Amino acid sequence: MRSQLFAFAALTTLAFGSIGCGNKGKSKGMLDNGQLMGASYGNIKSMGKPIGMVYVPPGTFHMGPSDEDVNFNFTARNKQVSIAGFWMDATEITNNEYRQFVWWVRDSLTAKELGYGKEVDGSFAVDWKKVPTIKYSDKATLEKISKLTLTPDNRLYGRNEIDPEKLLFRVESFNMKEAAKLENKGKPRNSFVVKYDEKVYPDTLVWMRDFSYSYNEPMAKRYFAHPSFGNYPVVGVSWKQAVAFSKWRTNYMNSYLERKKMAVESDFRLPTEAEWEYAARGGRTQSPYPWGGPYLRNKKGCLLANFKPGRGNYAEDGGFYTVRADAYWPNDYGLYNMSGNVAEWTTSLYYEGSYNFQHDMNPDIRWDAKDTDPPRMKRKVVRGGSWKDVGYFLQTGTRSYEYQDTAKSYLGFRCVIDLPASNAKRR
Repeated sequence: MRSQLFAFAALTTLAFGSIGCGNKGKSKGMLDNGQLMGASYGNIKSMGKPIGMVYVPPGTFHMGPSDEDVNFNFTARNKQVSIAGFWMDATEITNNEYRQFVWWVRDSLTAKELGYGKEVDGSFAVDWKKVPTIKYSDKATLEKISKLTLTPDNRLYGRNEIDPEKLLFRVESFNMKEAAKLENKGKPRNSFVVKYDEKVYPDTLVWMRDFSYSYNEPMAKRYFAHPSFGNYPVVGVSWKQAVAFSKWRTNYMNSYLERKKMAVESDFRLPTEAEWEYAARGGRTQSPYPWGGPYLRNKKGCLLANFKPGRGNYAEDGGFYTVRADAYWPNDYGLYNMSGNVAEWTTSLYYEGSYNFQHDMNPDIRWDAKDTDPPRMKRKVVRGGSWKDVGYFLQTGTRSYEYQDTAKSYLGFRCVIDLPASNAKRR
């Protein structure tokens, strides 16, 4: 297996090295003088600053509660760890941003039904120049894509619309963690290739399901569908859907970079639990909140986040439910709403004693749970607290969890990507 991976890496290097080469396949500037001169990538450029993201520099901090563990559950013992630098979304992923993903999937499936493209190596390559001509309000078009629309018995007043349950994204990844294990050495590459289909449309009924004996139907109908909430954080997205979004975002970016003859970059992904806490602290030491603390209000008495103040005065902080993803002041790294508004998924498995054995360099514990795994193995760490939580959950060191296959009206996410700080200076 190791030799196979090495061969793959070598072929990739040769492929990149051929870009921008001379007529005889030599890299620009390479001299054939019998001496070791090195082989550069030529004129290949890397992408600049990722849009909507900020750089979190490498550093060391004390991970864990910065105040008394009031629950005495000892699931987050204070520990000094070091984190490598990374880029992080300045805000939670918004409805508009997630809608781009949903519409991309919708347009891809529609284009395939209409024949706007061709089969390439066993998959359908969409002709994106024809996609803008698709008219979803045209009856003839809807008849041609009947496989994607609601069946007659599911329509209201006869309106023929796209069925959200049929919007599936094909997730494909290589499980490097399993491939790196010594016991798996020698196994074929396809043993670590993971492929599955994931529904992409948010579960809008979470607004009603999460709160018993509570009237929240307007949010279920409008939150993801109305332009007024476009810049609000997306909710109703499971951990698996957040992972699918990250995979799509990676492919979407790298496809563009390849077209522009630029270097392919790292993958977008969910942050680890340690990365999230480090970024939320904004470089502050032993502070309970992203803005420092120890209080949830400033000296003028204004609330500093969107949460559940007092005994339930939801509107006091300026938002009854969620607020805009860029509301309130950002922390010292330029990150908005790391506490409050919506809690956020991380990639880490929730295990009560994980702090006791995790490495002190980029600590993380992961488990790619299958649908058949017990619920305990499907718990993912959730951080930051939300609009419906009390102040305790807003603390940077507070841990919580949700199951990876569930969605909530108070749970969203943001992505990170591993790029050097120098990207900020490249254009």
